[in-house]
Amino acid sequence: MKYSKSHDVMQRILITITIYFLVAFSFYLFFAGHNNPGGGFIGGLMTASAFILIYVIFDRRVANRIIRFSYPGILATGLFVSLFVGLIGPVFGDPMFTQYFDYFDLPFFGEVELTTAVPFDFGIYLVVVGMAMAATVTIAEDE
Repeated sequence: MKYSKSHDVMQRILITITIYFLVAFSFYLFFAGHNNPGGGFIGGLMTASAFILIYVIFDRRVANRIIRFSYPGILATGLFVSLFVGLIGPVFGDPMFTQYFDYFDLPFFGEVELTTAVPFDFGIYLVVVGMAMAATVTIAEDE
C-alpha cells in the first residue's frame, strides 16, 4: 500500500474523534470514582493521554497553540486545591482530610449530595494532568 496525503487526513480525523471520546470518558471516570473505581487519578491519566495524542498528530508548535495551559501551573493549582480541601477538617476541629457531605435541594437537579471529596479529587485530577504533561513535554523537547 502506497502512502498518500489522504492517509494523514484520515489519521488526524480518527485520532481527533478519539480525543473527544477520551476526554468524555475521563470526565465519566472522574465523577464515577467517588463510589466506584476511578476518580481524579484515573480521570487525569485519561485526559493526559488525550493531550498526548494532540502532540502526536500535530507538531509541538501547533499543539502548544491548541493547548494553551501551563502544565506546572495546572500542577500547582491542583496541589493548592487538594491541600485547601484537606485543611477544612482542622478548621472545624476534625482530623485533616475529613470528608464532609450533605444533601441539598438544587433547582433543575433536585436533591443532590455534595461532598468535599469532589473538589479534592479535582485537585488530584489537575495534579496528574499537570505532572504527566509536564514530564511528557519535557522529555519530548529534550535533544
